[in-house]
Amino acid sequence: MTRLLVISAGTGNPSASRLLGARIGEATVAALAESGVQSEATHLELRTIAVELAAHLTTRVPGAKLREAFDAVRAADALVVVTPVMNGSYSGLFKLFFDAVDEGALRGRPVLLAAAGGTARHSLVIDQAMLPLFYYLKATIAPHPVFAATKDWGTAGSKLDRRIAVAADAFAQLVRSAAPSAPVDEFEVPDFSELLAER
Repeated sequence: MTRLLVISAGTGNPSASRLLGARIGEATVAALAESGVQSEATHLELRTIAVELAAHLTTRVPGAKLREAFDAVRAADALVVVTPVMNGSYSGLFKLFFDAVDEGALRGRPVLLAAAGGTARHSLVIDQAMLPLFYYLKATIAPHPVFAATKDWGTAGSKLDRRIAVAADAFAQLVRSAAPSAPVDEFEVPDFSELLAER
């Protein structure tokens, strides 16, 4: 079973970021199913762990919910990450979480970037802010990010639906072909004792 984790940083309930993430997750699960791959999408709303994230920033000690969130990231085969646009960039809550995630946790892991903002000009947040962050984290970044402006939310068959479908199809191909690299401390040390004994 392929595990897809959708992380959204909206603060409303529901938020545009959460709704966008849900639609991308559903479309990716459907695209994987078409190629014979069973998958499931789970959701992590960062607003539910905001207090623990703030405490972790000063104490470096994660609370129980934050530890569960870190475990979910490590267990996921792929991630969809969605942020609202705040002052021309990703939200502070979004950055706070990915600053707290273990170094190397996203190395080689397929990630689809998405954002929700007021107008189309806010779509630059993906290229100018999100892309450098996830390149730094060594993630394998999906080729088609998704941006949703306020006016994009409408009836079925909208341009947003088509963008999500294209992104999900390409992401599904990436998920099928990519295998996340194991963190350094998870590599097994080969046992050379028998080989050395023969010498």
